[in-house]
Amino acid sequence: MIEIASVFALAAVAAAILLNLYRLLVGPDVTDRVLALDTMVINAIGLVVLLGILLGTGMYFEVALLFAMVGFLSTVALCKYLLRGNIIE
Repeated sequence: MIEIASVFALAAVAAAILLNLYRLLVGPDVTDRVLALDTMVINAIGLVVLLGILLGTGMYFEVALLFAMVGFLSTVALCKYLLRGNIIE
């Protein structure tokens, strides 16, 4: 039963990633594109966690944690660059 639910959840998260990719490509503003990229990172983390559940291994959870840290830092750096023009003062 968990396999069927995991496959359905993988399909739903993959559809969400495709919708985020659409927003990333045709976003009317730069801030919309940054938010779409951040949401894509969150959906990719969910995809990795679901894959770990489906395969029954704990390695994917560590990958998801690392991906979350890198995604958060890249979003903060990109927002700071867009606001101030430089990252390090």
